[in-house]
Amino acid sequence: MTMPPSQAHRTPPEPRQDQDVLPGLYASPIPVRTPGLGDAIASEWTKIRSVRSTMWTLGVMIVLLVGIGLLVALAVDASDAPLEDTPVLSIGFFGVLPATICVITLGVLTISSEYGTGMIRTTLTACPSRSRVLAAKSVVFFLLTFTITTVTTGIVGVLQTAILDGGTPETGYWVRSTVGIGLYLATLGLLSLALGTLVRHSAGAITVMIAVVLLPLVLAMFMSTRSLAGAQQALFEYSIPNQIGALYGVAMTTSGPTGWQPLFIIAGVTVVVMAGALLSLDRRDV
Repeated sequence: MTMPPSQAHRTPPEPRQDQDVLPGLYASPIPVRTPGLGDAIASEWTKIRSVRSTMWTLGVMIVLLVGIGLLVALAVDASDAPLEDTPVLSIGFFGVLPATICVITLGVLTISSEYGTGMIRTTLTACPSRSRVLAAKSVVFFLLTFTITTVTTGIVGVLQTAILDGGTPETGYWVRSTVGIGLYLATLGLLSLALGTLVRHSAGAITVMIAVVLLPLVLAMFMSTRSLAGAQQALFEYSIPNQIGALYGVAMTTSGPTGWQPLFIIAGVTVVVMAGALLSLDRRDV
């Protein structure tokens, strides 16, 4: 049987010279490169925007921030109650506090959901560097949460100021009530992500984080004896609701963190827990 002339004179492709290819093995013409952090970030961005939990948690967070913030502003305006020295933007606190539950939930689910479905094995097979995986998840989650929270609190702040006919807030206070709140909630979400890495169970990690947010304040309310006055004061000062209030300038105590200090405190705690999460992820089996 004779071959057509077009096939008889066809020569096989030569292997690429930049790779050591054994005789008789196929060499892909597609360039091969070592994946980096940017590739891991692109992968995590694809995952976080394609799951329903992201849409639901961030959607509910926006509804809480806008809905509660505007309802409180309308209620204050209808009651004709004088705000006196209370900053207008501070009433945004009532929407931010319940919104922290949404941020905590999404932070935990960012990694714990992969342990529940077994997807974490595929993730670590595609990217064996576990530190790179955790860093990519942290970067994507932080930037997404910070952007949405900051934009939403800024819009709510403008609307509250217009409803209550308040004066224009000072630049420093305005930045702390929008960018500062965005940074604080995003960092709190990173703390939840780190705890989810340690616990590896969605319900358990979310429960622990809700306890971290609410339990100190609840315990302080029942410490009415004189012998527990010091512990009660400390729990009030460093509880997360009080730290959020401090960013708004309406802390529950006259002492304790003020200004940007709450952000530094939550950042320090998150760094410590994140270091433990990285150590756990690197040494434990999946």
